Amino acid sequence: MSLKTLNEQVRRDLSCLGFPGSDWVRPARHPEGRVYDAVIVGAGQCGLGIAFGLLRERVTNILIIDENEAGSEGPWVTYARMVTLRTPKQLTPIDFGVPSLTFRAWWEARFGPESWAAVDKIPREDWMAYLCWYRKILGLPVRNRIRLDLIEPRDDGIYRLHITRNNASGEIILARKVILATGIQGGGQWYVPKMIREKLPKPLYAHTSEQIDFSALRGKKIAILGGGASAFDNANYALQEGAAEVHVFVRRNHLPRVNPIRQMEPSGLIAHFHTLTDAEKYAVMAHFFKLNQPPTNDTFRRASSRPGFHLHLGSPWLDVGARANAASVTTPQGTFRFDYLIISTGLRTDPELRPELKLVESHIARWRDRYHAPKDIASPVLDAHPYMSSGFALLSRDEPGKKLLHGLFAFNYSAMISCGLSASALSGMKYSLPAISSAVADQLFTDDHQDYLKSFFAYDEPEFVGDWPKKVPG
Repeated sequence: MSLKTLNEQVRRDLSCLGFPGSDWVRPARHPEGRVYDAVIVGAGQCGLGIAFGLLRERVTNILIIDENEAGSEGPWVTYARMVTLRTPKQLTPIDFGVPSLTFRAWWEARFGPESWAAVDKIPREDWMAYLCWYRKILGLPVRNRIRLDLIEPRDDGIYRLHITRNNASGEIILARKVILATGIQGGGQWYVPKMIREKLPKPLYAHTSEQIDFSALRGKKIAILGGGASAFDNANYALQEGAAEVHVFVRRNHLPRVNPIRQMEPSGLIAHFHTLTDAEKYAVMAHFFKLNQPPTNDTFRRASSRPGFHLHLGSPWLDVGARANAASVTTPQGTFRFDYLIISTGLRTDPELRPELKLVESHIARWRDRYHAPKDIASPVLDAHPYMSSGFALLSRDEPGKKLLHGLFAFNYSAMISCGLSASALSGMKYSLPAISSAVADQLFTDDHQDYLKSFFAYDEPEFVGDWPKKVPG
């Protein structure tokens, strides 16, 4: 099957499913202009999947905005430096059960059915190409180079979204529902330890989430802080690009070996996480954070097989310093000198860290507001996550916030404690994308349900036109 043939198959499959169907949502009118029923912030895999889900729900007055150029949404061709995705290739996260929309169908149309058997994990550049095809074949309404600056709730139930378009600020988009499909960093910000921020000039270090000029690091000696998968992705990439040495420093005495996601995927825990009690949800995610995710075996083999690779276990950074355009790093094993530091310390999730939520974040309920965990697993990192509905709606910690937050959804790492991995991992999107699409559609219906009921009770259009007794001709 060629890609052209696949495209025709997708169109036929969707036609057989009656996609997208007629929109049922009553249009909202506003003196400031057009009101979208939903604006999705982020055109990566999550945002595209939600848009398709809403169209399947026959909610068509939607818009997706993304601050990046078309084709560079999400991490895959920006700061992601892994060779392949870390997830099993057979996952079907964003196709909504339509076989012709799966990555496998797209791959086989490009490279032939026989090549699929040879694929171990999906190359990240091919995943990005698949997302671009998915967006195009579905005709999803994406506008690029638009950054959301501020969400302003109004008393009339409409959100005014202050945006910057093509580097020009001052424009407003109106929306009834706002869905933050902003990925891994969208619930907070990337984390760099205070010691590093305060003691080192910025030219000496970068977080793994940043753009790094690896060509400038050829022949250099680099240190990486962190033992997670991205640390080894960056180690391999730096050595591949010509770094002389890369030293990975890990606080633990042993690298993590157990990947809890591999148990969660087939066990039903991801799909049915929403049925757990608060205590069970918190315990599951505390255990997940404790185990962390190890590097994939292929990434570790690639990095560790290179001559310039060095691994330091049991080596937390006790101090750092700057001298003569270089950085010094002190660990229990001694002090080392490096030309550059790469920080792989993950992120912190808290609505307070998001500038676009400035007007509403004080009302957003956190887990610390609703649940007090046992001391042996309690974590301020987990407690700072929003306490959310099973449909990814942000909930209020107080009465005034209920109206302000009604219509605001977060499909990003904010949802991890409330909704599990369903919004933060490809493993869960098969279940979570239909859930959020349904939740948004339900809320749109509920908001105006009296009007819909009035229309139902007033409906009197005849459908049956038969007569009895039957009239005799003549």
